[in-house]
Amino acid sequence: MLTVITCLADAADERLMREIRSTDHDVAARVGSAHEVIDAIRGRAVDGVIVSATRRHLSLDVLAEADEAGVRIVAVADGDAERRYALSLGLFEVVDVHAPWSDIEALLRGGITVPHSAAPPRGAGTVIAVWGPAGSPGRTTIAIQLASELALRGRTVALVDADTYGGAVAPSLGMLDESPSFAAACRLASRDSLTLAELERVASRYTSPRSEFWILSGIGRASRWPELGTDRVASVLSTCRQWVDYVVVDTGFNLETDEEIASDMFAPRRNAATLAALRQADHVVAVGSADPIGLSRFLRAHVDLLEQVETAQISVVINRLRASSVGSNAQHQVQQTLRRFGGLDNAVFVPLDVPGVDSAVLSGKTIHDAAPRSPVRSAIAHLVDVDILPPSAQATSRKQTRRAARQRAKTGPLQTLRARRLG
Repeated sequence: MLTVITCLADAADERLMREIRSTDHDVAARVGSAHEVIDAIRGRAVDGVIVSATRRHLSLDVLAEADEAGVRIVAVADGDAERRYALSLGLFEVVDVHAPWSDIEALLRGGITVPHSAAPPRGAGTVIAVWGPAGSPGRTTIAIQLASELALRGRTVALVDADTYGGAVAPSLGMLDESPSFAAACRLASRDSLTLAELERVASRYTSPRSEFWILSGIGRASRWPELGTDRVASVLSTCRQWVDYVVVDTGFNLETDEEIASDMFAPRRNAATLAALRQADHVVAVGSADPIGLSRFLRAHVDLLEQVETAQISVVINRLRASSVGSNAQHQVQQTLRRFGGLDNAVFVPLDVPGVDSAVLSGKTIHDAAPRSPVRSAIAHLVDVDILPPSAQATSRKQTRRAARQRAKTGPLQTLRARRLG
């Protein structure tokens, strides 16, 4: 028997109440607004909450309270606008206003039908955190291209947007970004409900004839950063390791812990998602901009990065290299600066390619799909082959890669993923 709280608009209230009462389930409270839902959750031990997907009945505070109590919420949507509203809050348990009680009961019990076939747990995948200092050095561009190149080489990849200041992965790939799936995964993780099937349910998918990968999109509003707590992010990334071969995490820039100025030592931290991703990472790609200000910011922040990263390998990527900002023989100039002031050698240099990057953003594609001859793509491909993939994996020939791309185009992305996992 389930004990539930309902907060429904008239369109669904009477019908669902009749259906629930015809079963052995119990309605602990029948309330009319979001703040009343919060009071009801705090005052009762319940198994679930059923709400209408409107601003009056559903809010972020309701989701936070339900997460704290370990209670699952199902939203009832009367039309596309209400469904989009629930998704914008990171709530994926949404049914139509005319859905029968049996569908809602299945969601409350966690028996969710997943359209993709999740693989059984495998060996731990690799987490790659892409970090860079303030000033937009190109973290998101590098993270997207890393995911694309790894997928092109036959690896299963998840691209995670963990930037609590300005997540941009989904907009960069032409997605509506109306449902922050990384926040949804964190909510599931907070109540120990995150499984491989749930990840495939909430995640989006980038597909092209050349490559395909999963996307856990970032929060749409920076004010939602408290949803991405340390334990939640660590739990999601740990589950992602069992889901795919490589997890590429686009992080924020700020590495401050704020411990000395926080009045509550147990309060959420704005930079918790970035710090948790860096501590979970097996490999950190540190991105800087190839101009005097960008290099100065990078070298100063790189010292703080080393304090946060203990065992992970760090690869330095200097983005937007051009002679107009640092003078002739730009690569040599930047190499000398990195070596003199940071003791850094073996950086990967990514040339400035405004037409190629603009073409990718305009078309909502990866650079590999929009401008395959771009020098940006070549530089990131070199990083993947030399620093990220193990030596045994680098022997994959271009002929094999093209054959795999043709096979994906014939079978479709989901069938390819299933075949790859079964193999």
